[in-house]
Amino acid sequence: MIRRSMPMGRRTLMVFIAMLLLCVGPLSVAAADIPPVAKGITIKLDDETVDIIEAVRKQDGRIYMPVARVAEMFGAKVKWDKKNEEATIHTLLGDTIVLGNEVPTVYFNEGRYKLEETPFLADGKMYIPLRYVAELLHANVKWDAETDTAELTTVEPAIVTEEYGLAEIAKETGLGKAKLLERNGLDAKDEIKSGAKLRVVMPSILKNKAKAFTEEDMTLLAKITQVEAGYESYEGQLAVANVILNRVKDSRFPNTVKGVIYSGKQFPPAHNGLLDKSKPNASVLRAAKDALNGKNNVEDAVYFFNPKVSKGEFWSSLDVIVTIGHHSFAK
Repeated sequence: MIRRSMPMGRRTLMVFIAMLLLCVGPLSVAAADIPPVAKGITIKLDDETVDIIEAVRKQDGRIYMPVARVAEMFGAKVKWDKKNEEATIHTLLGDTIVLGNEVPTVYFNEGRYKLEETPFLADGKMYIPLRYVAELLHANVKWDAETDTAELTTVEPAIVTEEYGLAEIAKETGLGKAKLLERNGLDAKDEIKSGAKLRVVMPSILKNKAKAFTEEDMTLLAKITQVEAGYESYEGQLAVANVILNRVKDSRFPNTVKGVIYSGKQFPPAHNGLLDKSKPNASVLRAAKDALNGKNNVEDAVYFFNPKVSKGEFWSSLDVIVTIGHHSFAK
């Protein structure tokens, strides 16, 4: 794609604007989309009222709390990656949970699962529905609508004995052997010895496995995004990556990442050697991963172009959804 250098005055203005954006911090969910703060909510853990200083939010019957605060309540450790806006939780039972800002996919141990409600940043904290994170931390959740109270109950793992094995635990919990094995990362052929501790809370999100993507998909998507938008903001890079993925889902285009990138003339770098030489930066790698995990800021857009470079009847006839940086995104 042909690009023109910006005049010095405009370049200076762009740098100034970028500096202002850095001062106010990363963009997050639009204020109108953030669930409102709820008053009078009580949180109990194992029958003890929890002193909650942070804002509790509520919308459509869901209670939202800061991820770090809930993890702390259960003795879990949280690591916040500011650069990638990602929280990694290590639980007392050895589970690992990874959540990204506005990313509708959670990594849970070796699996990836779709979330009905995505995590979001508000007041510098990452929020998620209380039920989601409590279940992942091996607790049961009960909501008392009359008193606006969320009652969390820690569930201890089941301890295997000679008389109390997989079959007995599966029957008692109602999970069934297959689910119990899945929850504990075990195979039917694995020997479960006496003294082993089995997790018995099956988080509801585990019913929704996320669509898998390959390392090749990730590499190709990051490389083409780097060539086309490596100089753009993260939001611009995320949008370019999503144009590729939107095409994969659109019957007018090939149904694979590779097929989309190498078909037609939309992506010259795929044919002139630039794609092969591309080395994605950290921001592009994040954008490609987030896009593959379902974070989409240009829903339905299957074209992107620089309106100062790409001119003509075809480009002017497109329905532009949004312009981010130097690119307009259209359907």
